Amino acid sequence: MQAVRTLSLDQAAPAAPSLARLVAAAEVGAPQPGSDGPLYAPPRKIYPQSVHGTFRNIKWAVLVVTLGIYYLLPFVRWDRGPNAPSQAALLDLPNHRFYLFFIEIWPQEVYYFTGLLILASIVLFLMNAVAGRVWCGYLCPQTAWTDLFFAIERLVEGDRRDRMQRDQRKWTLETFARKGVKHFLWLMVAWWTGGAWVLYFADAPTLVKDLATLQAPFVAYAWIGILTFTTYTLAGHMREQVCLYMCPWPRIQAALTDEYALNVTYRYDRGEPRGAVSKANELRAQGKPAGDCVNCKQCVHVCPTGVDIRQGADLGCIQCGLCIDACDAMMTKIGRATGLIAYDTDINIKRRMEGQQPFVKLVRMRTALYAAIIAIAGGIMIFTLATRDSEGISVIHDRNPMFVRLSDGALRNGYTVRIVNKQLKYREFILSIDGLPSTLVDFVGQPPRADGRQLVSVGPDQTKEVRVVLTDYSTTPPASSTTVLFRLIDADSGQIAEMRDHFFGP
Repeated sequence: MQAVRTLSLDQAAPAAPSLARLVAAAEVGAPQPGSDGPLYAPPRKIYPQSVHGTFRNIKWAVLVVTLGIYYLLPFVRWDRGPNAPSQAALLDLPNHRFYLFFIEIWPQEVYYFTGLLILASIVLFLMNAVAGRVWCGYLCPQTAWTDLFFAIERLVEGDRRDRMQRDQRKWTLETFARKGVKHFLWLMVAWWTGGAWVLYFADAPTLVKDLATLQAPFVAYAWIGILTFTTYTLAGHMREQVCLYMCPWPRIQAALTDEYALNVTYRYDRGEPRGAVSKANELRAQGKPAGDCVNCKQCVHVCPTGVDIRQGADLGCIQCGLCIDACDAMMTKIGRATGLIAYDTDINIKRRMEGQQPFVKLVRMRTALYAAIIAIAGGIMIFTLATRDSEGISVIHDRNPMFVRLSDGALRNGYTVRIVNKQLKYREFILSIDGLPSTLVDFVGQPPRADGRQLVSVGPDQTKEVRVVLTDYSTTPPASSTTVLFRLIDADSGQIAEMRDHFFGP
């Protein structure tokens, strides 16, 4: 009789994935080997566990600072003098102004916003080159509000195990009450998020009073409603789905990183092979290799996107470092060295496996270039902002006709001069025209002046047009085009603005 031998799955098919991995893949909707599989993995319910440690404390600090600034900044006052708003941060659309403490941006200076967007993108590139998706893990608004919603959820419903058990049982009155309180608090946070946003577009105390007494404009209520809905939906329900499917940055940053960028990394050179503490001790006693990873899955349980960092780089990993805190706590508990999961590079793992010393290379061509661009662009913006003028002059020459010859042979050109006062107070300017040796300057509507100068008063934050006629009586006719200088002088401060145009002849 032929003997029958029983083989395990791994022995019968060494190249095939283990049964446990196939089951896990089926649970998340991942395609199995040999089948087409779905193109989209249905979302799993993720129950992040609370964790304590260095990176969690950093995240709390960043959350408090960033959300504190967002919610409270509209109420900060800043004295800019008479006729100017006293709100420190204000986007004044009716008056076409943006205020941020001592900075005032005028409509014609929209290029500053373009420069800020460029600087923000380069800073994001630099952060990615240094420490991967550190923006996603600590500073992204989606991360901040989701963290806040997680904290409310734990406060009301308990930690991971309590929430899982409650969702698996039939709903009771307590369950309804807890979930009702949680969603009410979520809505309150979302509502105040939308309310804080509209406060940046009007005087905050006044708008709050108008909102409370139902006297605010409809657009304010509309935007509060829109932002309340989006915050409640994205931070309360979609959560990690925003990072996985809606945000383009995880896909873009892969093209901007390199092998020297620090990322949250499972140091498999130290952690593998995994095993329980007792089994690892037995293997070490027998002189066999044993890793420090005890397969406790704490790193997975605390991850807000449900990623197992031990499987390598993953699109869902936001580099928040919570798995580092969880792993360090477990290593401390079992008496092993911390740092099994840490900010590291694959190069260092390979170097340690080869017996070489690891290194960190933060300063390299990529990071130096990004830093230089930030310094140069930021310096140019600061310089232009500090040296800009608060007055302006523009000149438009009459086009039809370009010049007129009078009966006595003199040549006449007409101009429209526009004077701009960017300050929020009345100012007087002296307007003069130079360039022709024998010229009569006629400010239309004003008596002629022998010195070719005119005093012009311009209201706060206004422009004023002045009609100017130049008549040349020189015996030698000017060339077909002669440069004329229009000079504007502030009567009080002496600041000067100039514009050149032309006096045309035959």
